[in-house]
Amino acid sequence: MATKVENNIDSGERNAFYSFLKSLGSFSGDLSSLSCPTFFLAPVSLIEYNQYWASQPELFRAIGTQTTEQDKLLAVIKWYIAYLNAAFKRRIPEGQWDKKPFHPILGEQFHRTCSQTQMVCEQVSHDPPTTAFHVASKGVALNGHIGQTSRMAGTALVCEQTGCGLITTEHEQYLFSHPSLAVRGIWYAAPFIELMGTMYIQASFGYYACIEFSSRGWISGEINHFKCLVNKNGGSVKDVIYKIEGQWTGQSTLINYQKRTSSLFFNVESLVPSEPVVRSIQTMGPLESRRVWHKVAEAIRTSQPVLANKEKAAIEQNQREAEKKREEQGQPWQPAYFKWQAQEPHVIQLQAMWHDTLQKKTDPVLEGNWVMLK
Repeated sequence: MATKVENNIDSGERNAFYSFLKSLGSFSGDLSSLSCPTFFLAPVSLIEYNQYWASQPELFRAIGTQTTEQDKLLAVIKWYIAYLNAAFKRRIPEGQWDKKPFHPILGEQFHRTCSQTQMVCEQVSHDPPTTAFHVASKGVALNGHIGQTSRMAGTALVCEQTGCGLITTEHEQYLFSHPSLAVRGIWYAAPFIELMGTMYIQASFGYYACIEFSSRGWISGEINHFKCLVNKNGGSVKDVIYKIEGQWTGQSTLINYQKRTSSLFFNVESLVPSEPVVRSIQTMGPLESRRVWHKVAEAIRTSQPVLANKEKAAIEQNQREAEKKREEQGQPWQPAYFKWQAQEPHVIQLQAMWHDTLQKKTDPVLEGNWVMLK
């Protein structure tokens, strides 16, 4: 392991790295509160990763233009696979390893516009960390939230993603959960992400998709593998209509069991990334992500770890003081763009549909959602 670490970390940072590993081994509780060495940090806030919900506007809009119910659900699956590739693979520069983004401050915001598709994100909880997001395009809207709780499992950092997303078109709704993540390679200072576990997409017209993620084993298998089964609610889970299988970072194949045909479903490598419009830092509001973190990000980009730690500590201290002031004045914090809807009707309805079909006690309990203020 020592040789691999030497290849990935400068000699001046190795002591900090080994100290960090020692902290990981002895830490108990949610690891999101554990500070990382500067060389492990990406010059970007975690809230920006939500921009990838809108990374392919043409696929998002296509959800609302399909004619058959089955094609509508397949369009949602295709859009979701494109999101996964953009969020967990394409954003990482070729030849580099993944790094930990900044932990967003309470109320932090991110805005993005791309090809007539608008996106707003806001950090609605700091502990536990939760981001609310809203995407709107012609005929399609997405409201959702995502949070993380982290723990060590062997040599991997396992991140359980909480929350849900609700897509709304003129006549339909689609509810989806989030998969879990495993960050491997930490002990070699070369982290990379694998998706794991199962997530669901439930359509209001009575079809659902169950997507399982797996990684390459010691002997066989392929990296970034997924298998998706599409069924109809009310029938047997064995009565599969479609099976989609392949890599969420590459090609996948669609098997139509009704027609007994097999064809290419998707090749994410053929996608052309959209060009988002994000305002300059000078014109941003005080809570917009890139303005909040720009001094820290610049210090990381220019390899100034001492300055980066100093600027990061100043932001965190300001947050502690702001929280203390709110407590003293008895003024609870309020989001600027979102509100919590505890009994969101569509979330409850769609959750009940897939629970009644699958009868799994391990299914996520979803009753509410963060929704965009009108």
